[in-house]
Amino acid sequence: MLKIFNTLTRQKEEFKSIIPNEVHMYVCGPTVYNYIHIGNARSIVAFDTVRRYLEYLGYKVKFVSNFTDVDDKMIKEANREGITVPEVADKFIKAFYEDVAKLNVQKATINPRATDNIKEIIDFISDLIDKGYAYESQGDVFYRARKFKHYGELSDQDIDQLVQGASEHIGEAEFDKKQDPVDFALWKKAKPGEINWDSPWGAGRPGWHIECSVMSTKYLGDTFDIHGGGQDLEFPHHENELAQSEAKTGKKFVNYWMHNGFVTVENNEKMSKSLGNFVTVHDLVTKVDPQVLRFFLSSTHYRRPLEYSKSNLQKAADNLEKIKTAYNNLQFRLDDASGDPDDIDEQVKVISDKFKEAMNDDFNVQNGLTEIFELVGLANNYSSQDEVNEDSIKNILSEMVSLGGILGIKFDEKQDLSDEIQEMVDKRDQARADKDFATSDQLRDRLKEMGVILEDTPQGTRWHING
Repeated sequence: MLKIFNTLTRQKEEFKSIIPNEVHMYVCGPTVYNYIHIGNARSIVAFDTVRRYLEYLGYKVKFVSNFTDVDDKMIKEANREGITVPEVADKFIKAFYEDVAKLNVQKATINPRATDNIKEIIDFISDLIDKGYAYESQGDVFYRARKFKHYGELSDQDIDQLVQGASEHIGEAEFDKKQDPVDFALWKKAKPGEINWDSPWGAGRPGWHIECSVMSTKYLGDTFDIHGGGQDLEFPHHENELAQSEAKTGKKFVNYWMHNGFVTVENNEKMSKSLGNFVTVHDLVTKVDPQVLRFFLSSTHYRRPLEYSKSNLQKAADNLEKIKTAYNNLQFRLDDASGDPDDIDEQVKVISDKFKEAMNDDFNVQNGLTEIFELVGLANNYSSQDEVNEDSIKNILSEMVSLGGILGIKFDEKQDLSDEIQEMVDKRDQARADKDFATSDQLRDRLKEMGVILEDTPQGTRWHING
């Protein structure tokens, strides 16, 4: 039984999807004015892992994640580069797809853009005005936060103590236009020269929060299963989404709210673009194996903070190598498998059940990894036996792929050597058997130059292609 920690209720709740065997899930995507940083990637990877586990359980997941492709930062970046806001968006959306593909993140079912939904945004705002939850003021439209009686519950804040300007996306609040300081913008009047769209309230553009309410309900319905995002989005973004969505529909907006922890750097400081202490994925994947980066990001429980450091990246690299080495060693034994059936399948099932038990506890990937390393130990022990059974090997390998895949681990497919290289490997084996170590070393060096790395084991020579 899967349980999820619901931010709204602050407790773990049994997960029940609205549609049997199907999950509708929305995760807030990036504002595309720059390359994504490690903090962005942490959220992307965390919810990709959640999605993969739900699919492992047999759910069909409809996964929607948006692009914020117009806001103050987009306009500023466009002016800096001397190009249009849509051109800035296109540039960094293209980079986003390239970067997350390297992290083995599955593509969303839909990646809607705010600017493709302007009509729907205007209609949504008009409905809120008609219901008395919003009002026009000098070309802007604001939401009456106090009118929504549950405002502040998601982020556990008292509306009278909320500080305006908490969101960098809102910018400087124009208090003289507001009926109440806690009201927030749904539509922003265009400044001279800014990108804009016509509306009943004059030329302008959407506020930040409204776009996610519109796009999530458009593609997933008025009420859907899971809404995810970074911890920093609890307030004001998700708080405002919830308020404006439930005010419009009169229905519960989301059944389970999920928020991932921050990525921190030195002095436990949050990594963010605004603080200038971020490392972009675009740059990092040129220096670090993207699989290592993915493993680093996915191997800590999603709600816990994650400390970014070279030493932690190295730990991730070492642990990932242990998993992949165990897989490769066991795969090597397929060539000489001839043993009788054994009880390995039962041991694999015990590990698999414990992994599932761990992940069913609010996607506890750290405990799940403990079971993956139990499987690694089993693989290592089995691959070192004199006789092994082919079906048992395939069962262990299949389970490693299945469980490891939830964390985005990609295993190398078995490769065949060319006739020329295989002949050199065979000659080296014979040279070692004849104790002709000079010839053996010479052949090893030649193979290394050709990109073939050899490993001598009691079960024979193992090899892999370098890189």
